[in-house]
Amino acid sequence: MTQDELKAAVGRAAVAYVQAGSVVGVGTGSTVNHFIDALAAARIHIAGAVSSSEASTRRLQSHGIAVLEPAAVQRLAVYIDGADEIDPRGHMIKGGGAALTREKIVADLAEQFVCIADESKRVDVLGRFPLPVEVIAMAAEQVTRRFAALGGEARLRPGVITDNGHPVLDVRGLRIDDPLALETEINQWPGVVTVGIFARHRAHVCLLGTPSGVQTLRY
Repeated sequence: MTQDELKAAVGRAAVAYVQAGSVVGVGTGSTVNHFIDALAAARIHIAGAVSSSEASTRRLQSHGIAVLEPAAVQRLAVYIDGADEIDPRGHMIKGGGAALTREKIVADLAEQFVCIADESKRVDVLGRFPLPVEVIAMAAEQVTRRFAALGGEARLRPGVITDNGHPVLDVRGLRIDDPLALETEINQWPGVVTVGIFARHRAHVCLLGTPSGVQTLRY
């Protein structure tokens, strides 16, 4: 199976976690696009979706799925999103699509986080994928120096501005042995909007696409 076929398989599998009549949290990225298409094809009657990006909003609306603002929803039964990396405890690196802040906002509303990913995203320790960090522009150099002190090399992602109007730093060279501690520290730095470590909002379930089928991992 190609990587795209693996993504399509987990996208279809994730539809089983959507309850009729509910509002579903929807993430961002190529794997989530497959989920959105599968959700529309399944014709499950849902009350709507809360989207983590303008791109996902457009795709949902193109299928006739109503998109609600987060302020209109108190809780979501499930949030379905991809990951750039996921470790054996369900901690993730996210933000390759530059939607990390909105993804955390929607994930915070959800009772269950279902991660959908192909097997290339499974790692023993986070850090191989460059860590995305959304920052306020005037703090970018200051935050870059802070990462250098930790042994990381931070660079602005060329030409990328988030839906919130901010640049993204990608940090290479970090080995993230304690994701929750590092997430907590970086989020305290002045100028950081959020960091793409999802430890506090880790996955509860991962639907992992493999050549032998979709594996269900629970944390």
